[in-house]
Amino acid sequence: MSKYDALGNYLRKRNQDEIPMCFAEIEQIIGAKLPRSAYVHRPWWSNGAANSVLTKVWLDAGYRSIHVDMAGRRLVFERKRPPGGLEEEPEKFRPDDPADKRSGRHPMIGALKGTFTIEPGYDLTQPAMPEWADLIDEKYGPEKRR
Repeated sequence: MSKYDALGNYLRKRNQDEIPMCFAEIEQIIGAKLPRSAYVHRPWWSNGAANSVLTKVWLDAGYRSIHVDMAGRRLVFERKRPPGGLEEEPEKFRPDDPADKRSGRHPMIGALKGTFTIEPGYDLTQPAMPEWADLIDEKYGPEKRR
């Protein structure tokens, strides 16, 4: 059990969509000082689960940080999903699931279909920068066509 779990318990008990807090309140709840980086670096309060142990605690409690005011040393925790976690989780690709093997293709195949167009006559096999062609010709000799 982490010292930050107290914040997770506090957030879960509050049945609110938004919970404004100051850094001092968080320190009082966890019973310890926040790290110096929490006061100095705005990214410390970002919502990346790998960011810090405390970040994972508020995310697991169903909240995300918003309106972080570094100068005023306060922020708002906003509920990510309704109470009780009734919101459905997005479906994930599970390679061990027989249902995902039916098509034999990864679900991302074709995901970008229609998002860009290649102009007619454009040769995708040519280097993007002409000087690369010169460097390749110097190193390997000119291209031989059959």
